[in-house]
Amino acid sequence: MLRKSHEIIKNRYVNRREFLKISGMLGAGVATSSLGMPLAEAIKFDKNLYKVSRSLPYMGTMVSMTVLDPSKDRGEEAISMAFNEIERLVKIMNRFDAGTPLYQLNSEGFLHEVPPELSYLINKSKYYNQLSNGLFDITIKPVLDFFAQSFKKQQNLSYSEKKIKGLLRLVDSKFITTNGRSIGFKRDGMQITLDGIAKGYIVDKSAKKLSDMGIKHALINAGGDISAIGGKENNRPWKIAIEDPLKKKNYPSVVSIKNGSIATSGNYEVFFDKEKVFHHIINPETGLSPLTNASVSIQAPTTMEADALSTAVFLLDPVPGTKLINSLPSCRSFIVTKNQRKIKSNGWQGSKI
Repeated sequence: MLRKSHEIIKNRYVNRREFLKISGMLGAGVATSSLGMPLAEAIKFDKNLYKVSRSLPYMGTMVSMTVLDPSKDRGEEAISMAFNEIERLVKIMNRFDAGTPLYQLNSEGFLHEVPPELSYLINKSKYYNQLSNGLFDITIKPVLDFFAQSFKKQQNLSYSEKKIKGLLRLVDSKFITTNGRSIGFKRDGMQITLDGIAKGYIVDKSAKKLSDMGIKHALINAGGDISAIGGKENNRPWKIAIEDPLKKKNYPSVVSIKNGSIATSGNYEVFFDKEKVFHHIINPETGLSPLTNASVSIQAPTTMEADALSTAVFLLDPVPGTKLINSLPSCRSFIVTKNQRKIKSNGWQGSKI
């Protein structure tokens, strides 16, 4: 039993209403530094460490960083550099921004002189596609867009097998071609989304910035994609509460992490219909959202790996999903099914609050 509930970092997503509210507050005027960023909050944590924290909206969620360091100035500088790295990478991988290389690739079907970060993520996505027998597939974007646009227009959406079948012709990572620093698509109309892997990768890169600055204790939380550097003071681990899919604050598990990552995929934040039958995770074989699982949490050495695997396992039934994670010695999983069953992989160590 934890003594103080405020020590718990909830592994969750900021919903759209909360995100817009926060973004509006930042746009309306918050105290900022000379770099144009909101000032970090810095307090004396104990006799040896300062606690420096900052939160900013990126990647459709709120990204929060907490650093514990003997130097307040170094903590503030490290966080600023880490957020600068996030901003740099978002300008490469944001699929909604017409100025990004990813947007250009999706618009034109090919891209020359691909940034190395984008090339790396596409190649890693192909690896997770093979690992999951094709279920993790970044070419799912045409189907995802179809559902998003249909519900945005408030249409009475009914499943059209013919329409979905046509879109699924564009879904297969084998249709992504690479030639040196060029990437293209074999079929007209193909597009990719890196939503299931890019956020974790960006968190990892920002954590590296903190480490490069000499930070030994830090936690980054990007809407449920979490990276821990070391532990807290006196080498105590960070406590991460897995979000309750029913939103009743009955957190199903609490885990302790040091020098590791955890990510959760769920159907309870980003969905298109009130019944949550259609949400942002789509099976590339059927063109529909899986309905067996409510959330999947993965612990892994990197946040990118945890991010991608949480999406892949969500697309599987609990038994084969857990079997997949058990085959990866450095990873662990915790699944909450739609019926509130809880399935742990080998090595998952979590407790209730």
